[in-house]
Amino acid sequence: MWHDRASAGPHRPTSKFGNLLYSDPNISSTAASASNAGDGDYDDFHQRNSSASATTTTTSASPSNGYYSVESSPYNMSPWTIGSPFMKSPWSYPTSLMNPISDSSSSSPPTGLIGSLVREEGHIYSLAASGDLLYTGSDSKNIRVWKHQKEYSAFKSNSGLVKAIVISGSRIFTGHQDGKIRVWRASSKNPSVHRRLGSLPKFKDLLKSSLKPSNYVEVRRNRNSLWIKHFDAVSCLSLNEDLGLLYSGSWDKTLKVWRLSDSKCLESINAHDDALNSVVSGFDGLVFTGSADGTVKAWRREVQRGKVVQHFAAQTLLRQEFAVTALAVNAEAEVVYCGSSDGVVNYWEREEKGLSHGGVLRGHRLAVLCLAAAGAMVFSASADKTICVWRREGGGAHACLSVLTGHTGPVKCLAVERDQGGEEARWIVYSGSLDKSVKVWRVSERVSMNSMIMDDRRGWGEHGGAGPEVVFDEY
Repeated sequence: MWHDRASAGPHRPTSKFGNLLYSDPNISSTAASASNAGDGDYDDFHQRNSSASATTTTTSASPSNGYYSVESSPYNMSPWTIGSPFMKSPWSYPTSLMNPISDSSSSSPPTGLIGSLVREEGHIYSLAASGDLLYTGSDSKNIRVWKHQKEYSAFKSNSGLVKAIVISGSRIFTGHQDGKIRVWRASSKNPSVHRRLGSLPKFKDLLKSSLKPSNYVEVRRNRNSLWIKHFDAVSCLSLNEDLGLLYSGSWDKTLKVWRLSDSKCLESINAHDDALNSVVSGFDGLVFTGSADGTVKAWRREVQRGKVVQHFAAQTLLRQEFAVTALAVNAEAEVVYCGSSDGVVNYWEREEKGLSHGGVLRGHRLAVLCLAAAGAMVFSASADKTICVWRREGGGAHACLSVLTGHTGPVKCLAVERDQGGEEARWIVYSGSLDKSVKVWRVSERVSMNSMIMDDRRGWGEHGGAGPEVVFDEY
């Protein structure tokens, strides 16, 4: 299911779990459709080279740098044969609260696992939360809807792996391995029934565009395609509700801009030299993209005489050899976060002349696969099976409040909603994993100083053992 793309870079290790370091640009359209979603066999994982990540071989195994080598990873020491305890039955809803950072003190913050959703039908690749509903996408062709930790409904796509889900009002947009963006809506008579409204681009737009030879662009050698459609997997989606725009990023290296009112493709941008892994709409009219080529770029909508002309590259925030795997934005504080295959989270802060690098958060030993930001909180999840909970403090410093553990596979996607119960500032965090489960966490913005020693280089103290190094600020 994971494969190499030809590259002039040096050969990388072929360990099947080392591939997870390169995250989203690794699944081929052909291989994904042919894989058996329910067999749990990871022998079909093989790499896809990237112009950026191909040079990423190994890193020092010293804990001082916050990550470990591919060879020393526990994934490579034995096959992934440890089954989740929730898989003894097809459904399980544990309700006990497990606080990964709590002590016996009654003043411990209420952070921990409150439930798990397990359906043995495929690895979880995408999540979206809206009110009391949670949408999950997997490689089983099914998009499931959950309500109060129970299955509420489901709808099926014929395209296989669902890589991205975003929700705009009553419409649900899903990005797929076959390069299409599908649009769904719940029935007004029966909200548990979802019907497909169509796909992007619309068939009539494809037909109209195909009549003009100038609408074809070369996408590969001896292959042309219409510029208004993606010809490879749609890996990421992001909405700008204020502007009425949908952004889609793809392994075809392009960023496309869609108008929500009529589903038209307004623009296609050759954004990167390799697959796009993440796109996020930001602040001040900016949209950010991250790619397997190791770059993060900021794009701005150019306006002339009140008419939008196009997006242009406003700033390149990062250029590195490691693949960029995830992006998140704190719009209120005007901060951009970037996770990459070396296990590091970089962030940039808004200044008068643009965005400047603010620091580095190190909390993972393996690749950061997804990020989410909500309020002053930042959540990073990794191939090391953990989720780090960070809080942005006054002055821009970040503190790691806790590390959530419980998944038996890499954590691929996150969704966050504010917890409406109680007076304390708390969040409900959903995490989807390649262990085929979705876990539900309650996370507090408070931290118990008795349960964790925040030591700037040595990482975890009293309760963390030899856990990940946590650098709260590195300038």
